[in-house]
Formats: sequence, structure tokens, C-alpha cells
Amino acid sequence: MHTGLRITAFAAALAATFGTAYGVGTGMDPIVADGAAPAPHDGHGEPDGPREPTPRPAESGGHGGHESTPPGGLQISEGGYTLDLATSRVTAGRRTELRFTVRDASGAAVTAYRREHDKELHLVLASRDLVTYRHLHPTRAADGTWSTPVDLPAAGGYRVFADFTPAGEDAENLTLGADLAASGRYQPARLPAPNGTARADGYEVELDGSLRTGKASELKLKVSRDGEPVGDLQPYLGAYGHLVALRSGDLAYLHVHPNSEPGDGTTRPGPEISFTATAPSDGTYRLFLDFRHQGEVRTAAFTVRAGSATGAAPGATPGADPSATPEHTDGHGH
Repeated sequence: MHTGLRITAFAAALAATFGTAYGVGTGMDPIVADGAAPAPHDGHGEPDGPREPTPRPAESGGHGGHESTPPGGLQISEGGYTLDLATSRVTAGRRTELRFTVRDASGAAVTAYRREHDKELHLVLASRDLVTYRHLHPTRAADGTWSTPVDLPAAGGYRVFADFTPAGEDAENLTLGADLAASGRYQPARLPAPNGTARADGYEVELDGSLRTGKASELKLKVSRDGEPVGDLQPYLGAYGHLVALRSGDLAYLHVHPNSEPGDGTTRPGPEISFTATAPSDGTYRLFLDFRHQGEVRTAAFTVRAGSATGAAPGATPGADPSATPEHTDGHGH
């Protein structure tokens, strides 16, 4: 992947304008592991929870809620490659082996990848309500089967994203997505309010900058601990920070990378990490920042709104919850 935002191109462009957050009920609905497979998603909601407005077809221009560049993760096949998710169900609260294979146009398992940011493949797993988030690094067997243990805290619908580049000079980076269901008693969660500050395991991260629609903008994240700036961040996946953005509603996937990297002669190990990002449409997004300090990887989460005019400052909404952080564990991913 290159510096700045990498958004995988898809054959069908989607656009969406979303509200502030999910409207959720208070009832509890059962999700049962046995029986029919999870209902297919069209990328605009989930069968076991509330839906946001259905996105309109994309129009050119890249502003006013119209996508000029389709985001990634919305389809299971693209460019002749398919994400074959062997594990389509897990049980909430129970450690389970998640297994999948990437297949080429002939149906054969892909066994050769280009290493990017220290890994052949990055696996991101997020709940449909964007409260639970995992950044995992599975192990590939010789036959091309990938596997990693997962332990999801709550029942409901999840989305699995495989971010990879097949081997080959002309190969392009792809992000393929598939649905995963966690069985158990389901209680929908409300999307946290927009926030400009997030706390994670005793650390505080401040977000400076606005996410703009159809226009690149800088996002600066400043890490501190006990009120003191952290100036000795450690490299993680070849950078001092790793940022993933997911659009509320259809979970369109935006993979953002820092504007600089360790060892380039100018980049300091904190406290600030700078990214450049472009939102494909107006709407609400959830940002997940992974950073490493004192040998451990931690995740800070932000809810932001993207707009074509002013972009909306991430912490401008009264009542924002700065303590809202994702359900996240190190596990196999870190």
C-alpha cells in the first residue's frame, strides 16, 4: 500500500448519506447458530439490527454525498479474486478458529502474496454497529488456507475484510469483504457520538482535522499518557500508527496510512501521527487507530462525520463521549 489513503476500486459504485448514528431499540432478539445461513447483505444494513437509509446510486463529482471513487470491502469478489470464508458463524464469548481462503478466477487457492507493511494479508473484523473492532494477522498454511483465533464479545452481525495484494508486477491491492454471524442473545448498541478525543488503556488520543468528501484532508492524531505527550512510540506494521476507517451503514472500508514512516530521517516517534484521507461520500465514519507503546498495541476509536462543505469538526457535537473505545483485544492480531 502507498502513503495516504488506499481505497480499492470496485465494479459498482455506491453512495450514501447517513445520519448521526443508529436508531436502536431496547429489545433483545436471539441469533441462533444452527439452521439457515446468515441472510445475505446488500451492504446497506444487517438482518439482525436497525438499518440506515439505503444509499443512492453514485454520481460523478465526489461531493454532496456522491461517490467519485467506490470504497472497498463491499463485495466478496473483485478483479478475479474471491474471499472464501469457511467459518461463517461463531458463538459469542467463545474462542473459535476463523478459517478462510482467497481464490483466483480458476477457483485455486492463492498461495503467493506481496508483503505490505510487514504482512502478506491484513484481516480486519468489525461488528455492524462498529462497536467491536479487531485488526488480526492470520497464519497461512502451505495450501493457501488462512486461520486465526477469534473471540467476539457480543452476538450480532460482523464484517470480515481481507486486505492484500497478490504476487505479480501488475497485481493491485484488493479489499474483499464477507459476512460473519456471532450467535447468542443480541442487543444492538448505539454508535458512539462524534468525538475528538478517545481514551484507550490509560492513553488519550486527540484528533485534529476534518474528514472531507471528495477532497483529501490531513488528520493529525496526538498520543498522550497521564497528561504528558508520548514521544517514544514504537513502529507497528512499518509505521507509528495504523488507521482504518469504516462507513456507518454499509461498512465501506477505507485503509489509511501515515504520511511518513520511521527511518525516513524526518519522522519523529510521536506524539503526533499524520494521515491524509478522502471520504468517498458524506456520512458518519468510525476511525480506529492502532499504535504501539512499551511493547503493546492499543486501539483508539473515533466517530466523525464527513461533509463536502465544512467537513464537520470531529468533536463539535455536544454530548460526545470521549471515553468510548472499541471492544478490542490483542489476541493473534497484535
